[in-house]
Amino acid sequence: MSDPGSTTVHTSSLNSLTLLARGKVRDNYAVGDDRILMVASDRISAFDVIMGQPIPGKGALLTKMALFWFDRLGPKGLNICPIHLTGDAPESVVTPDEVPQVTGRSMLVKRL
Repeated sequence: MSDPGSTTVHTSSLNSLTLLARGKVRDNYAVGDDRILMVASDRISAFDVIMGQPIPGKGALLTKMALFWFDRLGPKGLNICPIHLTGDAPESVVTPDEVPQVTGRSMLVKRL
Protein backbone atom coordinates (compact mmCIF):
# COMPACT_ATOMS: atom_id res chain seq x y z
CA MET A 1 0.00 0.00 0.00
CA SER A 2 1.22 3.49 -0.75
CA ASP A 3 1.84 6.04 1.97
CA PRO A 4 -1.69 7.04 3.08
CA GLY A 5 -0.69 10.69 3.20
CA SER A 6 0.85 10.77 -0.27
CA THR A 7 -2.30 11.55 -2.27
CA THR A 8 -5.73 12.01 -0.74
CA VAL A 9 -8.47 11.61 -3.34
CA HIS A 10 -11.94 12.83 -2.41
CA THR A 11 -13.16 12.85 -6.01
CA SER A 12 -11.10 11.47 -8.87
CA SER A 13 -10.74 13.49 -12.04
CA LEU A 14 -9.43 11.40 -14.91
CA ASN A 15 -9.96 13.50 -18.02
CA SER A 16 -8.36 10.87 -20.26
CA LEU A 17 -11.23 8.42 -19.58
CA THR A 18 -15.02 8.61 -19.69
CA LEU A 19 -16.69 8.62 -16.28
CA LEU A 20 -19.36 5.90 -16.13
CA ALA A 21 -20.55 6.26 -12.55
CA ARG A 22 -19.63 7.92 -9.29
CA GLY A 23 -20.78 6.03 -6.22
CA LYS A 24 -20.45 6.75 -2.54
CA VAL A 25 -16.85 5.52 -2.49
CA ARG A 26 -15.79 4.35 -5.98
CA ASP A 27 -15.57 6.12 -9.32
CA ASN A 28 -15.86 3.94 -12.45
CA TYR A 29 -14.31 4.89 -15.80
CA ALA A 30 -14.67 3.24 -19.21
CA VAL A 31 -11.46 1.82 -20.66
CA GLY A 32 -12.45 0.89 -24.18
CA ASP A 33 -15.51 -1.31 -24.64
CA ASP A 34 -14.39 -4.22 -22.50
CA ARG A 35 -12.78 -2.85 -19.33
CA ILE A 36 -13.57 -0.54 -16.41
CA LEU A 37 -11.15 1.32 -14.16
CA MET A 38 -12.51 1.28 -10.60
CA VAL A 39 -10.95 4.01 -8.43
CA ALA A 40 -11.56 3.81 -4.68
CA SER A 41 -11.64 7.31 -3.24
CA ASP A 42 -10.99 8.39 0.33
CA ARG A 43 -14.62 9.54 0.68
CA ILE A 44 -16.62 8.29 3.61
CA SER A 45 -20.38 8.04 3.80
CA ALA A 46 -22.67 7.65 6.75
CA PHE A 47 -26.42 7.20 6.52
CA ASP A 48 -26.21 7.62 2.71
CA VAL A 49 -24.52 11.02 3.04
CA ILE A 50 -21.03 11.58 1.65
CA MET A 51 -18.97 13.46 4.21
CA GLY A 52 -16.88 16.44 3.14
CA GLN A 53 -13.67 15.37 4.88
CA PRO A 54 -11.94 12.35 3.30
CA ILE A 55 -9.96 9.78 5.28
CA PRO A 56 -6.40 9.64 3.89
CA GLY A 57 -5.48 6.15 2.70
CA LYS A 58 -9.03 4.75 2.88
CA GLY A 59 -9.26 4.05 -0.86
CA ALA A 60 -5.88 2.34 -0.92
CA LEU A 61 -6.85 0.16 2.06
CA LEU A 62 -10.19 -0.83 0.48
CA THR A 63 -8.40 -1.79 -2.72
CA LYS A 64 -5.73 -3.77 -0.89
CA MET A 65 -8.38 -5.72 1.06
CA ALA A 66 -10.38 -6.47 -2.10
CA LEU A 67 -7.28 -7.67 -3.95
CA PHE A 68 -6.35 -9.88 -0.99
CA TRP A 69 -9.70 -11.69 -1.13
CA PHE A 70 -9.77 -11.91 -4.94
CA ASP A 71 -6.35 -13.55 -4.73
CA ARG A 72 -7.50 -16.04 -2.06
CA LEU A 73 -10.85 -16.94 -3.64
CA GLY A 74 -10.00 -16.74 -7.34
CA PRO A 75 -8.03 -19.03 -9.66
CA LYS A 76 -4.72 -18.49 -7.81
CA GLY A 77 -6.23 -19.48 -4.47
CA LEU A 78 -9.16 -21.72 -3.62
CA ASN A 79 -10.62 -21.26 -7.11
CA ILE A 80 -14.19 -21.09 -5.82
CA CYS A 81 -15.22 -18.15 -7.98
CA PRO A 82 -14.08 -16.44 -11.16
CA ILE A 83 -12.72 -12.93 -10.73
CA HIS A 84 -13.12 -9.86 -12.89
CA LEU A 85 -9.55 -8.53 -12.64
CA THR A 86 -7.68 -8.18 -15.94
CA GLY A 87 -4.19 -8.40 -14.46
CA ASP A 88 -3.22 -5.15 -16.22
CA ALA A 89 -1.75 -2.24 -14.27
CA PRO A 90 -4.28 0.57 -13.75
CA GLU A 91 -1.48 3.09 -14.29
CA SER A 92 -1.15 1.87 -17.90
CA VAL A 93 -4.50 3.33 -18.98
CA VAL A 94 -4.21 6.90 -17.67
CA THR A 95 -1.96 9.83 -18.52
CA PRO A 96 1.25 10.36 -16.52
CA ASP A 97 -0.24 13.29 -14.60
CA GLU A 98 -3.23 11.13 -13.56
CA VAL A 99 -1.11 8.25 -12.23
CA PRO A 100 -1.04 9.56 -8.60
CA GLN A 101 -4.86 9.42 -8.53
CA VAL A 102 -4.94 5.70 -9.37
CA THR A 103 -1.76 4.23 -7.85
CA GLY A 104 -2.58 1.80 -5.06
CA ARG A 105 -6.30 2.62 -5.08
CA SER A 106 -7.64 1.23 -8.34
CA MET A 107 -8.37 -1.98 -10.21
CA LEU A 108 -8.69 -2.59 -13.91
CA VAL A 109 -11.56 -5.04 -14.38
CA LYS A 110 -13.43 -6.80 -17.16
CA ARG A 111 -16.72 -5.24 -18.13
CA LEU A 112 -19.31 -7.94 -17.49
